[in-house]
Amino acid sequence: MSRLILEIKDLKTRFSTKKGLLPAVDGVDIKLFKGETHGLVGESGCGKSVTALSVLGLVPKPHGHIAGGEILFNGEDLTKAAKSRMSRIRGNDISMIFQEPMTSLNPVYTVGFQIEEVLKKHRNMKKAEARKEAAEVLNLVGIPDPENRLDDYPHQMSGGMRQRVMIAMALSCHPQVMIADEPTTALDVTIQAQILELINRLKDEIGMSVLLITHDLGVVAETCQWVSVMYAGKVVESAETRELFANPRHPYTVGLFSSLPKIGGGKGELKTIPGVVPGLLNLPPGCAFQDRCFQAGEDCKKTVPWREVSPGHMVRCIRPVE
Repeated sequence: MSRLILEIKDLKTRFSTKKGLLPAVDGVDIKLFKGETHGLVGESGCGKSVTALSVLGLVPKPHGHIAGGEILFNGEDLTKAAKSRMSRIRGNDISMIFQEPMTSLNPVYTVGFQIEEVLKKHRNMKKAEARKEAAEVLNLVGIPDPENRLDDYPHQMSGGMRQRVMIAMALSCHPQVMIADEPTTALDVTIQAQILELINRLKDEIGMSVLLITHDLGVVAETCQWVSVMYAGKVVESAETRELFANPRHPYTVGLFSSLPKIGGGKGELKTIPGVVPGLLNLPPGCAFQDRCFQAGEDCKKTVPWREVSPGHMVRCIRPVE
């Protein structure tokens, strides 16, 4: 097995609200191995992006904070790292492609200036050297005529080009880990395929690991070796991708697969998961999915075990689907 490069253990991230502490991330466990892609899947609001921000020490303060758990990067607990240490790691050893390229790039600076700033800060390059490297990294992500495109502002580029610029910034320091937060959101399917192929190719070329956050199970099937499914702030199932797709055991995961359109599936409405995600301030006792589950019972109101149902296949459920 590959070397473990990033391990999130029992992570708890809270936000202070007028109604109390909101458990945005509540006991998350994730393992990311060197050279592999781990998919993090779930509905909007389940805690995927907050998990990523927690890894980078970017949880908005003063209202947000990490309340417990460990984030081990090459054995070092980042939850205890000093601000200066996190500043050196962030963007250098661990980089991130943020969810929305249209707003993540600063509209008043050229894309070249923004990439050069990363290189000057983390790799101590002079301006001329940083500009040359910025052009090379734009070429690496498939942007034509990169020397001239460095002088473009974000609004002069298409959505796909801006996403490539975000990837270029994330790759410019040759990180060990890249967190890609829904990198294909708002892009058409052709550009989506190009971006995913690009991430996969660059992952292999520089040997980095990828934590891919998405709600698209098709993307996971094509790109990931491992996958974790989140619901209401918790990971409810985690396994190798092939195993999880062939043998989903948590009722929520089964519901996600059942709601996918199928070729030759005939006419009629798509299946849906009944109900809505409960508010994180008003979670039911026990399993958060119980009110939407097709096989819930009274015992689901008790503490839900996180257990191994087959080698490497973890499920948070009292009675996993057979």
